[in-house]
Amino acid sequence: MNYELMKKTTAEKIVEYIQAKKQVTASELVDYLLISERAVFKQLANLIADNTLSKIGKSPKVFYMISDEFFAKKSPFIIGDNIKKIIEENFLFISPSGERKQGVDGFEYWCGRTNQSVEKTAVEYVKTLEKYNAFKKNSVIDGIEKFKATFEKVGLDKVFYLDFYSIERFGKTKLGQLLLYAKQSQDKKLMRELTSDVKSRIDELIVRYKIDGIGFIPPTVKREVQLMKELEKNLHEHVRRVSIVKIKTEIIVPQKTLTKLSDRIENARNTIIVDERGVFDNVLLIDDAVGSGATLNETALQIKQKGIAKKVIGLSITGSFKGFDVISEV
Repeated sequence: MNYELMKKTTAEKIVEYIQAKKQVTASELVDYLLISERAVFKQLANLIADNTLSKIGKSPKVFYMISDEFFAKKSPFIIGDNIKKIIEENFLFISPSGERKQGVDGFEYWCGRTNQSVEKTAVEYVKTLEKYNAFKKNSVIDGIEKFKATFEKVGLDKVFYLDFYSIERFGKTKLGQLLLYAKQSQDKKLMRELTSDVKSRIDELIVRYKIDGIGFIPPTVKREVQLMKELEKNLHEHVRRVSIVKIKTEIIVPQKTLTKLSDRIENARNTIIVDERGVFDNVLLIDDAVGSGATLNETALQIKQKGIAKKVIGLSITGSFKGFDVISEV
């Protein structure tokens, strides 16, 4: 008996069965094929490796389905080494079904989903990154002019973003994707990855501006695992903490639900309290995403008004490119 032919035939039977059933378990395939569980898992591993199948769920509830790549019309593509390196370092896409696609393979996958030429789109992606990266100096984006244009009174001496939340045409940046899904899924592993990605730049700011106090903007949405708490824990910064609390109100109104700038200012002013008795020279205030910037600015104003610090530096993991924007997803 030709073993290779038998293996191919078995693989074809699996693919045909899953195409008909849409989603199946390994035990269903064992019953259908009348072969051992071990043989089925070997076939499934091979089909996943060559992107014919994908799987969702965690043991014991794992389902197998036909992969998007199986249906995609792939054609050879050539992109330069420099462009390839930039894409490998910067591109991340998380599919609607929760599959993580990154680097060049992820970019090819995304182009296939959106019916775009890989070669042409790769060049355009790098050009778009260069446009937005032009705003970066020392690996951070200076956002103070946005704040000055938005608020009558600015409490921050400086404010920086580590990256934009999203860019034109290509959507959320790598940091934007990590931030969104770390918060929404309350996934500690993603939160640790996010922390690892941003730590060196936060350390640089602490040294550059001689930070002796660090405050984390408290969350407004109740979650079992809070990103800002995990970020504070994982950063391991040996700097005194500035006590900042979110007071409980009869009805909790998250900032992201407010579309008017005046409402966001009112919300931040009346629900965020700097509960600190110490005195600092330079405080670093950290928030996850800045849309309007109302929370960072109002907290900084409190710190200044209470004489807690001489200077306040604001830092957001991501910020919006526009003047006043609402990042309602995060």
